[in-house]
Amino acid sequence: MESMSFFDWVLKLINEYWPMFLRGAENTLFIALIGTVIGFAIGILLGVIRTIPVDPSDNWLKKGILKLANILINVYVEVFRGTPMMVQAMVIYYGSPMVVGIKLNNIAAGVFIVSINTGAYMAEIVRGGIISIDKGQFEAAHAIGMSHWQTMRCIILPQVVRNILPATGNEFVINIKDTSVLAVISVSELFFQTKSVAGNNFKYFEAFTIACVMYLIMTFTVTRILRVMERKLDGPQNYDMMQSHTPDVKEVKNRA
Repeated sequence: MESMSFFDWVLKLINEYWPMFLRGAENTLFIALIGTVIGFAIGILLGVIRTIPVDPSDNWLKKGILKLANILINVYVEVFRGTPMMVQAMVIYYGSPMVVGIKLNNIAAGVFIVSINTGAYMAEIVRGGIISIDKGQFEAAHAIGMSHWQTMRCIILPQVVRNILPATGNEFVINIKDTSVLAVISVSELFFQTKSVAGNNFKYFEAFTIACVMYLIMTFTVTRILRVMERKLDGPQNYDMMQSHTPDVKEVKNRA
């Protein structure tokens, strides 16, 4: 057994433990995907709230609510962007039973942690995307009687979603890799499963080489899919301009 080469050990580990590697990869993708989707929704909501305009003529209640909301959002963003996800995982998983009396299972805790962490980053990304839209579009929408929420839903957010798609995809790729820190709360993602396999055989280099390749395959595949989506949203590169029919003077007179 000691004479086995590196590649022999890799093949042996894959042959014997492929269900564990596969289960870990499935949990990694599940947590990363759900966490990114929920985090994206949180980011959209908070980004819209942070860009609600405050008019001097607004009543004091609206001003007070928006000011309090912005303060709470700023605290949330700064806390979750300024602390490591590993620390957040430990605090939330072990602290939730003590603070709110709720004991989360490992997968649920992992999804929750990734979601709120992603939401903090997405809130800033969405806010930047909204600010980047030309102000003339807001003014034109308000001029025809559209409310702030109608303007956001029908005009601004479709453009923002397209513009921040690369950043959102980047967050998804980061989440695929960062799920490895959830091993500290015993979430059975790819890193946790690989560590178990390596501990059983004392072949850490071989086991984590397999994990490295699996992470690379997942992130590369997601990146390619996102590139295709971006091209689809961009539309065709060349547009055929249709020549419009310009009526001559006689045609105009006849219509009159």
